[in-house]
Amino acid sequence: MWPATLLRMRVLLCPDKFAGTLSAPDVAAAVADGWHDVAPGDDLLVRPLADGGPGFVDVLAGALGGRRVPVPTVDPLGRPAAGEILLTDDGTAYLESAQACGLHLLTAAERDPKATTSYGVGLLAAAAVEAGARTVVVGLGGSATNDGGAGMLVPLGVTPLDGAGRALPYGGAALAGVAALDGEPRLRGATLVAATDVDNPLLGLHGASSVFGPQKGADRADVLLLDAALTRWAEVLTQRLPGCPAGLGALPGGGAAGGLGAAVLALGGRCESGIGLVTRAVGLDAALDAADLVVTGEGSFDHQSLRGKVVAGVAGAARDRGVPCVVLAGRVSTGRREAAAAGVTEAHSLVEHFGGEERGGVDAAMTRPAEGLRALGARLARQWSR
Repeated sequence: MWPATLLRMRVLLCPDKFAGTLSAPDVAAAVADGWHDVAPGDDLLVRPLADGGPGFVDVLAGALGGRRVPVPTVDPLGRPAAGEILLTDDGTAYLESAQACGLHLLTAAERDPKATTSYGVGLLAAAAVEAGARTVVVGLGGSATNDGGAGMLVPLGVTPLDGAGRALPYGGAALAGVAALDGEPRLRGATLVAATDVDNPLLGLHGASSVFGPQKGADRADVLLLDAALTRWAEVLTQRLPGCPAGLGALPGGGAAGGLGAAVLALGGRCESGIGLVTRAVGLDAALDAADLVVTGEGSFDHQSLRGKVVAGVAGAARDRGVPCVVLAGRVSTGRREAAAAGVTEAHSLVEHFGGEERGGVDAAMTRPAEGLRALGARLARQWSR
């Protein structure tokens, strides 16, 4: 993994994406360029990371190889969208739900979890099944939906019906009227796995509607409506799908991606840690064992970052090994004491690098992130390189 020659510094670069600006590989490349400008002799090992959200397939393809297959799909409002699945030699297919139901696919004015659908995710999953995958791993995160995976089930052979036997309209609000299911899951023996680091249940105060609904466009009345609709949906799934576990609405991970996690569980699947899956695929543990310094990061380093996200996992693993960990982010709002307790040695933001909020730092961080990260990479090299 690391070259046998003795180099001055062994630096592991393992960032997440900067949402809305750069992919994880692009973030790592920018930091590496800046570091090499100052310390070209240092050994940089690049291991971009992702949880289950945007960038999941891209990172896994770089780590595992395999065949990337384009799959036409639709966005949360049913418009054509470009998706893909990654097929590996061991019979596993990986797909990214955000390619079909991602919040980034909608404008702010279009966000309405009462109407958005996960149908496009079902198209991706169905393509994976038809390609012969024995295991289908669905990366969850960054969704614009709150339909409990009802839309996803349709391409897989299961249609939600109202009391009159008519197919329900798409969207989370329509589930208030669900009465039955038509059809049987067409999985051809494949096992579904939800890759997520969200452990929220489907229902209740900590459920999909209450916690994530507002960021998808739901107001307080919408949240109450959607939670009630998902309560009815969970009842029907439990009654009508033979493989559905009891207590579906309270199971950890069921609330991920607007309830897509619950749909996977209802189909007899399971939830796994997305970041855990990715770190195993890229060999992160071995890289951490040999590193002198770890540099990770994400778009916004805030209180949520320390609750199961990429940065938290990397910082904790570095702390356990006694290795310093530096976080680079577009914006930093986490307190130093809280960050230090999680294993973060120091944190730097693009906003501050570009002069702070009062001097246009936010706009510069969004429009010139690669430039800023290269400069921060050079700054770190001057500070840390032996």
